[in-house]
Amino acid sequence: MAVDKSLIAPCGLYCGVCAIYIADRDNNIKLKEKLVNLYKGNSGKGTLVGSENLSVNDIHCKGCLSDDVFFYCKKCEIKDCNSDKGYEGCYECKEFPCEYIQNFPMDVGKKVILRAIPYWKEVGTEKFIEDEEARYICPQCGNHLFRGAVKCNQCKAVLDID
Repeated sequence: MAVDKSLIAPCGLYCGVCAIYIADRDNNIKLKEKLVNLYKGNSGKGTLVGSENLSVNDIHCKGCLSDDVFFYCKKCEIKDCNSDKGYEGCYECKEFPCEYIQNFPMDVGKKVILRAIPYWKEVGTEKFIEDEEARYICPQCGNHLFRGAVKCNQCKAVLDID
């Protein structure tokens, strides 16, 4: 498998299964609308700072390390910290999990980071990405999913994959 390192964030969140990335890649307007509501707090899960004026046009990203990054990820302290230290990812840092991870603003993201970084360190980048891709496939119907999915949008199976 050819590994596209622009799809792996230094924090261990694999962009290939990010809903923002997938909605942009597939130009899925319905998913973009749902994501706008999620980030604005209309889903009952709270607003992310700076998302008050978010629109469907803002739902675009080509991966954390690309030149086209979701607005919220542009100002990522974790990415800046890794860059400053010359690291590919947090798996290289002896301070993991640091305050940036502990204060990560999205619960699902923090949960995945805490799971992913030790595994990435253990198996290396290629195996890590292969396993992240495999993790986000519905065990019931084989539908490709995104991080944070709690129900398959095809077969409606209840999921616990993060």
